[in-house]
Amino acid sequence: MPSVSVTSTVLNERHDIDSLVDSLMRQTLAPAQVIIVDGGSTDGTWERLEAAQSKHSTLVAIRDESCSLQHSLGPIARGRNIGIAAATSDVIACTDAGCTYHPDWLANLTAPISKGVAEYAVGGSYIDLDSTNEPANATLWDIASAPFFGVKLNPGAPTKSCTARSMAFRKELWQRVGGFPETVFLGEDTAFDSRVRKLVTPAFPERAKAAYHPRHSFRSALRQLVSYSVTDGVLGGRSARLWRNIARCLAEIAAVLALVRSPIPLLCVLALEIYFAFRLDWTDLRRARWRGFGARLLFSLIVPWVVAWYQTVGSITRKNRPNRQNF
Repeated sequence: MPSVSVTSTVLNERHDIDSLVDSLMRQTLAPAQVIIVDGGSTDGTWERLEAAQSKHSTLVAIRDESCSLQHSLGPIARGRNIGIAAATSDVIACTDAGCTYHPDWLANLTAPISKGVAEYAVGGSYIDLDSTNEPANATLWDIASAPFFGVKLNPGAPTKSCTARSMAFRKELWQRVGGFPETVFLGEDTAFDSRVRKLVTPAFPERAKAAYHPRHSFRSALRQLVSYSVTDGVLGGRSARLWRNIARCLAEIAAVLALVRSPIPLLCVLALEIYFAFRLDWTDLRRARWRGFGARLLFSLIVPWVVAWYQTVGSITRKNRPNRQNF
């Protein structure tokens, strides 16, 4: 079995760094290295990393202030590339702060690669509905916004969406595609995934999802949706999604205008919007006793307007918005 190095990049993640490191150190498949690149944190993240490094011999903490928006167009991608370049293993697994990992995560994620059936594996991420302990407890808006960010409500749910919260690949493959693109701020994992899929077919191993803990409020979930939509516009990708959401906006406007003649068009549009809100995970939402039902419907109604506007803005301005760590 080839050795595996786990990498991550962080900036001002003081509240999440300890849980990330602890979960990676409890893997049944022990990583040869856990490499975490800090982009110049000022909130105590780096000091916590130094303390953790003194306790764990396999933890490699790298501080590189070029991995911040002040010094790089793509600081997240740059941090990932620096960590991967420093890795000594043939197989690389990527993680993110804000996530924790089940002890079997690394073994499950890298199994297709170690068996020689794939060079690239994507695990996905999920919101933990069962745990009531910090940092795993989900907020109302975590549940409401999950499917619109490609996040599942069940660790066993099938997924084919890419996220650097849980992906693994051979280091040689990373070199062949030129690494993560350092010209984009967000969406570097999507751009990397697009490049890789032109060369190889990804594996989607079961039970390899990152447990994601965004702890969203309505405002922060909306802000993330805005950032992702702008990024899609900047990258010029997902045009079908843009036009689909524009069509939803136009249908809603037409249905409201038609009320002077009949309520039927509006009822049809509302039925369609209910379908969009719950079609991806209604079974898992039922398992949560429909917690967040109203919030999910509200967020789903907002999605087409935000996506249509901000993806268009991104395609025109070609300028990303900073995230909270870079303010």
